[in-house]
Amino acid sequence: MNPSNGNGSMSTASSSGAWDGRDQFPAGLRVLVVDDDPTCLMIFEKMLKACLYQVTKCNKAETALSVLREHKNEFDIVISDVHMPDMDGFELLKHITSEMDLPVILISADARKQVVMEGVTYGACDYLIKPVRIETLKNIWQHVVRKKARNTV
Repeated sequence: MNPSNGNGSMSTASSSGAWDGRDQFPAGLRVLVVDDDPTCLMIFEKMLKACLYQVTKCNKAETALSVLREHKNEFDIVISDVHMPDMDGFELLKHITSEMDLPVILISADARKQVVMEGVTYGACDYLIKPVRIETLKNIWQHVVRKKARNTV
């Protein structure tokens, strides 16, 4: 599907053909990326696939929320832009934290302290400033491990 069509679409890409489970973790980490900018989505997809992560892209937060609700337990982590026209990343974060048990990383070019703190206050496990480096994305699996460790205690 074309993530830039404006109707709210989703597309999935995997860095390798079939993903055969957790034995190669963190390769195969299932990431949902949400951004209204098609260029950012394409760049994130390429970088995440280079990390051997399985990527699903959504160009609207409302679409992402529907996908998450319909496909519970099919994602390990969500990366969402903060400023989007249909629903901002904070609102999406609130829905995810109240309905699901997934770590959420917020991304934005907005580096203002109050915006970063708002994301952390609402439960984001990280706030990354665009442009995001691939080295940073290679380590997002740690948020998944931490979240699961907290839930087993």
